[in-house]
Amino acid sequence: MEKLFRLKENGTSVRKEVVAGITTFLTMAYIVFVNPSILINVIPGANPGTDLYSQFFGAFMVATILGSVTATLVMGLIANYPFALAPGMGLNAYFTYTVCLKMGVDWKVALAAVFVEGLIFILLTVSGARSFVVKAIPASVKLATGAGIGLFIAFIGLKSAGIVTSDPATFVALGNLADPNVIVAIIGFFIIAVLFSLSVPGAILIGILASTFIGALPVFKITSFQGIIGKVPDISATFMKMNLNFQSLATGTFWMIVFTFFFVDFFDTLGTLTGLAESAGFMKNGDLPRASRAYLADAIGTSVGAMFGTSTVTTYIESSAGIAEGGRTGLTSVVVAILMLCMLFFSPLAMTIPSAATAPALIFVGVLMIKTLKKINWDDITEAVPAFITLIMMPMTYSIANGIALGIVTYPVVKLFSGKGRDVHWFTWLLAILFVLYLILLRE
Repeated sequence: MEKLFRLKENGTSVRKEVVAGITTFLTMAYIVFVNPSILINVIPGANPGTDLYSQFFGAFMVATILGSVTATLVMGLIANYPFALAPGMGLNAYFTYTVCLKMGVDWKVALAAVFVEGLIFILLTVSGARSFVVKAIPASVKLATGAGIGLFIAFIGLKSAGIVTSDPATFVALGNLADPNVIVAIIGFFIIAVLFSLSVPGAILIGILASTFIGALPVFKITSFQGIIGKVPDISATFMKMNLNFQSLATGTFWMIVFTFFFVDFFDTLGTLTGLAESAGFMKNGDLPRASRAYLADAIGTSVGAMFGTSTVTTYIESSAGIAEGGRTGLTSVVVAILMLCMLFFSPLAMTIPSAATAPALIFVGVLMIKTLKKINWDDITEAVPAFITLIMMPMTYSIANGIALGIVTYPVVKLFSGKGRDVHWFTWLLAILFVLYLILLRE
């Protein structure tokens, strides 16, 4: 195990890696249930309570698990990083509500588009083109990405707990602080913060478990025991159902879908990996060692996931919870993959942990990830402005990709009109132009 993961070299231990893997798993296990609940909408007539609904929901659930397990194992065993992967939130919504429901594309054709996108990713990764693009991203945007993801993940946690709610007049507002979910989440957050300040190992995991227990108390009643073992659903309804016939491949619409999946996935993954790597201290001179192997994980996961029957697989920002617990090697990812695979058999037990118990972990991780901002040269306004735009637009637009896009568009413009145009890499200009076209013409 030492030879495979180089634990001593990375200043970690088996115990730390296992705790980190469990923590990451608990913060992202929701996708096993959320992803099928989104994808099921592409099946006509699959209404709750019907056999068709049960058949496809179960199949999408298994596809979600297997796609996640495949990609996460590649990340852990080949790239040796503590990053977990699963079908991306936002990408699954685009797959369902834009491609299938709005554009009227059959879900089998949409899966084919995801599969092709993954193959393109694999080719770009193996050729080294993907690493070239990463190196062309401005340093200030890379640093702001980590902090932006921290704000984004904290916002997800606040929203999940009900601490922040929507408001028709102000868009967001403070939630009901007397709500049991809010109270449990707040208590959980302080438990994690205090334990972490006291250097208690497994502080985040203890906070999640403590919040789950507190939620079961009669005064709150938000934790509901769902059982332990359930039957493994049948995946045959979605397995290898991609429609790759010539008629579909010959249409411009198909390739536009492929491009959009590719575009969003590329920069979501870029932003997430950069942010996670910055927070964990993996970056060396602005680059991520073994970057191609890490990118290969989500590329393979995307194509394999499409074969099982799920939308694009990508690196999860929730991996930051495990990193905060000390996860530094691929052993963390292997633990996540094993636990995710167990969800096939223990899904009722996993459903016992309420969102109010995992939300505090996400909020606290936001605190830890914001520290990358100190490395930005805020005295240079041509670096500060793009960094700020990247930082603020991720949570404000609920998208990592949008934050990166707007940050990269801002960077060359500010540099040019400040007399520092020569500092801009030619490929950054190209990316900025492509991002403008994407944001105006392609983004739904």
